[in-house]
Amino acid sequence: MCAKHFRHKPPTQLEQQQEMLLVVPALKSQVNLARLVRLAGCAGIRRIITSGSDKVDPKIARDGVDHVLIEKRRSLIPVLKKLRASGYHIVALEQTESSQVLYDYAFQRKTALLIGHEGRGIPNEELRVVDECIEIPVYGMPHSYNVVTATTMAVYEYCRQFHL
Repeated sequence: MCAKHFRHKPPTQLEQQQEMLLVVPALKSQVNLARLVRLAGCAGIRRIITSGSDKVDPKIARDGVDHVLIEKRRSLIPVLKKLRASGYHIVALEQTESSQVLYDYAFQRKTALLIGHEGRGIPNEELRVVDECIEIPVYGMPHSYNVVTATTMAVYEYCRQFHL
């Protein structure tokens, strides 16, 4: 047991800024977007690109809303192509026949993580422009984790690999 208990301590300082960004479709729930903003803030991710609403509940996103830039775009396919042209490795978090298991995946530092819609996942048109797909194995029902839960696991693994 710790000799002293403190409710909060300052965030761990990164030696190098995270180069991951999140690419998010229009989600059914603005709560999920707010949770993703909070996740991004905690992980040192500075940018989310979305094709949905850019309205974020600050009570849910907490301090993340002050540290994460949210960019709204009409369509994600041109965004993904532009990100690739600027050196990002485009990784989709989706269960496909060729997806790699997250446990075995080595992220590139400059990664754009494309996540899917809560119900529909990632459309085939978007999957055609990604570099790789990763998945988180599911051992029971339902077939997939909640979008924020899955994104949290993938972002955590990225941070574990690049904890500088």
